[in-house]
Amino acid sequence: MTTPGQPGQGDSDIDAIKRGHVPVVDLEPSTSGDPAARSAIAAEVGAACESLGFLVVTGHGVPSETVHNLIAASWRYFDLPEDDKRRWMPPSPYVFRGYFPIQSSALAGSLDVETPPDLCEVFAVNRFDDPADATAAGLQEGREGFFAPNIWPDVEGFREAWTGYYRAMESLADELMALMARALGLEEDWFDDKIDQHISNLVVNHYPAQHTPPTEGQIRRGAHTDYGSLSILYQDDNPGGLQVQLRDGAWADIPHVPGSFVINLGDLMAAWTNDRWVSTMHRVVNPRPEFHDTSRMSVVFFHQPNYDAEIRCIPTCTTPEDPPHYEPVTSGQWVLDKLSKSVY
Repeated sequence: MTTPGQPGQGDSDIDAIKRGHVPVVDLEPSTSGDPAARSAIAAEVGAACESLGFLVVTGHGVPSETVHNLIAASWRYFDLPEDDKRRWMPPSPYVFRGYFPIQSSALAGSLDVETPPDLCEVFAVNRFDDPADATAAGLQEGREGFFAPNIWPDVEGFREAWTGYYRAMESLADELMALMARALGLEEDWFDDKIDQHISNLVVNHYPAQHTPPTEGQIRRGAHTDYGSLSILYQDDNPGGLQVQLRDGAWADIPHVPGSFVINLGDLMAAWTNDRWVSTMHRVVNPRPEFHDTSRMSVVFFHQPNYDAEIRCIPTCTTPEDPPHYEPVTSGQWVLDKLSKSVY
């Protein structure tokens, strides 16, 4: 474990798992058809959401080839010269599609914390490829800017790999939301009509080698919480990775478990559950100086409910003694308010 404000490599994977910082849940028994087994897995997921807001899942059913294809295509893109990568930038930093250069955002800003810009470059896509798709999905006219076309670079296998991975993440997110509904004492389909036209972003983060030392207080991704319902993360095991802040304020590395995904809750889910479940601060630290010449890549599917979905306290998460903590808000307005604070 590292102390607050002191980025480092932290615990070994095995130590972190043994000490219980990040629960590891095997989802495979939940697909066996045994209701008791499914309830048991839902309870494990719910316990992790309540205690830390982070868990590592195995047995998820996503083919390793789907992950490999995305990573390979993404490396082909990020290895391009900077001028070439910039050909696929969006028309505005508020259109979250395409390429965002290094130091173009500071995620800590979403929490009104001023930091130097993050040492990360990004490529992002969303579900809708053009405004006509959004209109066909029943979204109101006048919001086409939010549902801007994706930007697809002319890189071998890129679009195919990304769309295949996006579909796999949609399926995994649906399964996780069903398990979470069960954990909250709801019918498994309770979230269905709130996420059937979700507006989730798929983002690849590339953390370049640090041949020039960072400025004071500058890290790969500043401390922040995610915005939406849940995030599904694939991370490699290169130095300088993801850390979560524990309740005592200390920072612990998220273990790298081969073939797994890291799941964490966002602020919207915490509000939806009336703070019964937690959205936890996390960050991506710099590698130690001896690893300054190593780069790192992570892939995040930021699951976000339908643009017009009303986020109102879930019925099983409130009592007369614990009334709703938040005013109702739409999913789209929630995420736009957050994004507006993080652009550097």
